[in-house]
Amino acid sequence: MDAAQGATSATLSTFTAGDGENLALYDWPPHAGPHPRGVVLLVHGLGEHMGRYENLARRLGGWGFEVRGYDQYGHGESGGPRGGLSAATRLLDDLGDLVDDTRARLGRRKMAQAPLILLGHSLGGLVAARFVSLQLRPVDALVLSSPALDVGLGGFQKFLVATLPKLAPNLRVGNGLDARFLSHDPAVVAAYRADPRVHDRIAARLALFLAQAGPATLEQAPHWSVPTLLLWAGQDKLVNPAGSAAFAAAAPKQALTSRCFDDLYHEIFNERDAGPVFAMLQSWLEQRFPP
Repeated sequence: MDAAQGATSATLSTFTAGDGENLALYDWPPHAGPHPRGVVLLVHGLGEHMGRYENLARRLGGWGFEVRGYDQYGHGESGGPRGGLSAATRLLDDLGDLVDDTRARLGRRKMAQAPLILLGHSLGGLVAARFVSLQLRPVDALVLSSPALDVGLGGFQKFLVATLPKLAPNLRVGNGLDARFLSHDPAVVAAYRADPRVHDRIAARLALFLAQAGPATLEQAPHWSVPTLLLWAGQDKLVNPAGSAAFAAAAPKQALTSRCFDDLYHEIFNERDAGPVFAMLQSWLEQRFPP
C-alpha cells in the first residue's frame, strides 16, 4: 500500500539474510521496459514497513528506475521481535546482503554496470548513511530523507541508552513516535495509526544503534565522497533536523546536494505538498543518471 491507502504493485518475495532470517522483499519494475536507468534500493524508517513506500516507488518507476525495498529486521513481514535487534550491526549486515543480492541479480541480467542508488528515510536514512560511511559496499549514489542523524536525546536519556543495552539488550519499550507529526495530510496519519504492520516498539540495542550511529556518521561528513542528495523537514518533530543541517554544513559541496523544506513534517514524500520534494529528487537523479 502507499502511505495513505491502496494495494502494492510490487512483486513480493522472501529474502534469506546471511544468518538465515527471512526478510520481506518488494520489487517494483520500471514503467518504461526491461532496461532500467538504475536500481533504487529503499530502506524504511522505525516502526513502519516497505508497503508504505508505494507512491515513491511508482514515481521512481515512472522515471525509469527499478525499485527494490525490504522490511527491516523486526519490522513489517520480516522476522524478529518487533523493534528488536539481534546484533549491533544487524541492520547494516542486512543492507549489505541486499546490496550483494541486487548486484548479483543485475549481473545475471547482463546489467552489471547499472547504477545502484540507496534511498533511506529516517532510521533507514541513518542505516544507509552509516553503511556508506563505513564503506561496507560500493554504491553509486545515496539519497537521504529526514535521516535520523540526531535523535535529540537529553542527558538522562543518553545515560539510559548507554546503560540498558548492557543489562537488558532485548528490553523493548514504546518508541515515542507521535503520528500527528508524520505529515500534514490527515489521511497519511490515519492510515499509519490503522496499519496493523506498524508497531511502536524499540529494543535497548536498537536505541543504542540510533544514539551511536548518528554522531559517528556526522564525524565522517567532512570526508564524504559518494554523490548524495540530502532532503529534510524544517518542522520535523520526530528526529532533530539539526543533524541534517550539521551534515549539510560539513560535507564537501562537490559530493552533497541538500535542501531543507522549512514547512514540512517528517515524512516529506508523504506531505500534502510533496511536489517540490519529488521535483528535486527527479532533477537530481536526471543530472546524475541521465535518461
